[in-house]
Amino acid sequence: MTDNRIYLVGMPGSGKTTLGRQLATHLQLPFIDLDHYIERKEGKSVRKIFEKTGESWFRKTEALALRQATEEYDQAIIATGGGTPCFEGNMDYINRHGISVYIEVPITEILSRMKAEGIAVRPLLAGKTDAQLHQFFSETLSHRKQFYTKATITYASLNPSAHELCQLIDQWLVKK
Repeated sequence: MTDNRIYLVGMPGSGKTTLGRQLATHLQLPFIDLDHYIERKEGKSVRKIFEKTGESWFRKTEALALRQATEEYDQAIIATGGGTPCFEGNMDYINRHGISVYIEVPITEILSRMKAEGIAVRPLLAGKTDAQLHQFFSETLSHRKQFYTKATITYASLNPSAHELCQLIDQWLVKK
């Protein structure tokens, strides 16, 4: 496989954490969910950090956590937050330190997943109507796609599989 880090990027609800855990098990590598990493370091939830300090401060904290996790793990699967690649030069940093995979999922599927898990737990989504959520995700994806598409690999699937993703990564490594 690879002796590097694999970073998963994509919209919230795209399956980065779920696929990341599966991939880590499949490859027998540590799994790091960047949001959980931040919560352990800060001693509070991402939602509380957003509420108390605002998005700008959170994005700086997130960039620092990304760099700390990268330094801490030579080999790992790292699921980033949805906005991680879009701030503080993070996408370029990610691409210099491993293989990045954009998990591409249609907005309708993301909204369905988010409703199933509970939207209120996500700071940028709490209190929005269905129409507002759809508009928010459309606008957010429109802005973020320029960063996501810098990923080494784009993986579009409604039913992601760690095995299938490993095959894509192997194909990329052979071409490299």
